[in-house]
Amino acid sequence: MKAIVCKSWGLPDTLVVEELPDITPAPGEVAIDVQAAGVNFPDVLIIQNKYQFKPELPFTPGSELAGVVRAVGDGVTNVKVGDKVLAFVSLGAFAQQASAPAKAVMPMPQGLDFDTAAAFTLTYGTSHHAVVDRAQLKPGETMLVLGAAGGVGLAAIEIGKALGARVIAAASSDEKLAICREHGADATINYTTEDLREAIKAATDGKGPDVIYDPVGGVYAEPAFRSIAWRGRYLVIGFANGEIPKLPLNLPLLKGASLVGVFWGEFARREPKANLAAMQQLMGWMAEGKIRPHISGRYALADTPKALEDMAARKVTGKVVIQPQK
Repeated sequence: MKAIVCKSWGLPDTLVVEELPDITPAPGEVAIDVQAAGVNFPDVLIIQNKYQFKPELPFTPGSELAGVVRAVGDGVTNVKVGDKVLAFVSLGAFAQQASAPAKAVMPMPQGLDFDTAAAFTLTYGTSHHAVVDRAQLKPGETMLVLGAAGGVGLAAIEIGKALGARVIAAASSDEKLAICREHGADATINYTTEDLREAIKAATDGKGPDVIYDPVGGVYAEPAFRSIAWRGRYLVIGFANGEIPKLPLNLPLLKGASLVGVFWGEFARREPKANLAAMQQLMGWMAEGKIRPHISGRYALADTPKALEDMAARKVTGKVVIQPQK
């Protein structure tokens, strides 16, 4: 089987396609013929050794996938050969075959295609954990989403609307904001052409947002936090900007506000029952049409470096997927 291999730390163009042995699952594992693999910003960081999770070289990147079970290891009872499944793994999704612990494998809902299933797990899992669990967003509250046209951003918009909140989307272009409105945003801010603090003030009648969802970091973090409402919750999702901001700690004091860390992968590992319940709620919302992953691009396995380059250059809206069998 063919797989993308990272042999040395570097940019996406250092990745290579190699022929590797077919996968035989260990006890408690599932081997999957990968039909689609979702691309996420951490994939760009991992291959450069810039992520908190640092695998040993060489390795195959990619963490979320959808496909067909090809074999099961001893003790696996939740899926069988031939089942269509989705899975979240530490590594290995950018390949024609992948292995996953049985507890990380879920049957695909009826009517869901492979591309959509592969674009679902990390983005919606992250945003559900952030918005529902960590922020406890309530109906009638207002949430500001920074980097709103990305995969987790669009998921946050949809989840906020499903909960009955008002959602303000902030992104870097009018084209991206149009996609945010298509996914339910009530108001939008272009933070490359507008003053962020003034725009937030105008959009919230001076009150500020109850929740701020920030997967970007960088220069927008401090002005956004300065605009937060009393008892607001600031969700630290990630740093797609590449810069980890340094906030003056008098700001949460003055607003009675909370800085709230969000690490969905660790949550899923430590609290698997809670994560499963979240996924079941998300599947229900998908069946009701309240959430729908936005897929803006599809790439063959050999074009994986290009997919990661586009992600790094912020050319991606929503999600892009790798189709390893092509």
